Amino acid sequence: MRFAIVIMAAGKGTRLKSKRAKVLHQIGGKALLEHVIHAATQIVPPQDVYVVIGHQGGAVQSAVSSLGVNFITQAEQRGTGHAIQTARQAVTRYEHIIVLSGDVPLLQPETIASLRDFHLAERAAMTILTAVPADPNGYGRVLRKSPGSAEVAAIVEDKALTSQQASVREINSGIYAFTSNSLFQLINELNTNNAHGEYYLTDMARILVQEKQRVVGIEAANATEVLGANTLAEMAELDAAMRLATARKLMAQGVTIYRPETSVIDSGVTVGPDTVIEPYVQLLGDTHVGESCRIRSYSVIENSTLDHHVLVQNGCILNDSHAHAGAQLGPYARLRPGSEIGEDAHIGNFVETKKTRIGKGSKANHLSYLGDAEIGSGVNIGAGTITCNYDGANKHRTLIEDSVFVGSDTTLVAPIVIGEGSYIAAGSSITEDVPADALALGRARQTTKAGWATSRRAQVRTTRDIEKGR
Repeated sequence: MRFAIVIMAAGKGTRLKSKRAKVLHQIGGKALLEHVIHAATQIVPPQDVYVVIGHQGGAVQSAVSSLGVNFITQAEQRGTGHAIQTARQAVTRYEHIIVLSGDVPLLQPETIASLRDFHLAERAAMTILTAVPADPNGYGRVLRKSPGSAEVAAIVEDKALTSQQASVREINSGIYAFTSNSLFQLINELNTNNAHGEYYLTDMARILVQEKQRVVGIEAANATEVLGANTLAEMAELDAAMRLATARKLMAQGVTIYRPETSVIDSGVTVGPDTVIEPYVQLLGDTHVGESCRIRSYSVIENSTLDHHVLVQNGCILNDSHAHAGAQLGPYARLRPGSEIGEDAHIGNFVETKKTRIGKGSKANHLSYLGDAEIGSGVNIGAGTITCNYDGANKHRTLIEDSVFVGSDTTLVAPIVIGEGSYIAAGSSITEDVPADALALGRARQTTKAGWATSRRAQVRTTRDIEKGR
């Protein structure tokens, strides 16, 4: 049985009071729509997923186009029923259709699979995913034909509930499965006789029941999965729920997370067992942390990889970087994009790297900037070293070969090559290549004038006495 999944993502989300399309707001480090697409593509291939776009459609399509799904433009947003009418031509060849909302990021693939399987088992024309939340107010209610029955008699919107119907706690999630023939034979029966003047897909339940076709409901195991967000405060609640779930999943896999409620861990992050994450750490984007690492408080790691046994001291910032096994970073180190820190290498406090590879066992422990550089193994970079990579127009590379000792307060003016085993004297400005095993100095000779300070102090006192006499 071929299924298509249609995701509703055309609406404005006006209650958010935001200029950005609702489905592009993020929780857990990803757009709401991206979470829904991820769940959908666990059930069907991406080529069988169709996203209905409308408001800010170009931005929405651009944000998720890399996921390989199809897009259908609903030029005029006239409701969920109209969205499916718009999608009809694209999905009519499928035997069954699952309809998802683009703003329910907690929805799990297992729940979609349960909806699919129940729909097939019940041979239904329409299957409604329902839920029983703690507070059903504001949601349409699902009325069963009889207690315990799979069959649905009607869906009643919240504002239209009688006092007796208001006691029903089972809600309509807005997520459905349809048999295509039944849906498209009757979808033109939808009308706009409602407060918003829109075509509601919800009304298909009433239409199908009237036509003696089978409409059933299956309750989601976890009501929170199907709840969307209509305000930024609700969005924050969903974000907190997703991040706490991510932290719990990692802890179940052997990761120690102190004070998980203080951590910001995106849903796509992976962490190996026996790693320790201290309070107020952020692990963002496509970040992967190996086994037995320790990430200390206030560090922010984004789109980066840490191999096993890496120590990240307090307050480090890593972007698009890679630290190999046994590396030590910080405190307060900054690794900008393209940084690669070798095995057992040390990058210390207030050291910044950018597009730089540092070899095994090399150390830059204090107050240095290393940009556009290739640094070999066993190299010592003294405090205050700077690779002068930018000449005002172009960037240039610095190559420091193995076992080089660079003294403190050195400037290396690129392009330049520092040969293997060489020494750079402290306080030097090096502008020419240095051959292997050489000593390079680039500083003025020191001059010492004995007694100069005594003479200077006497001169100052005399000047002050004259000024007082005035």
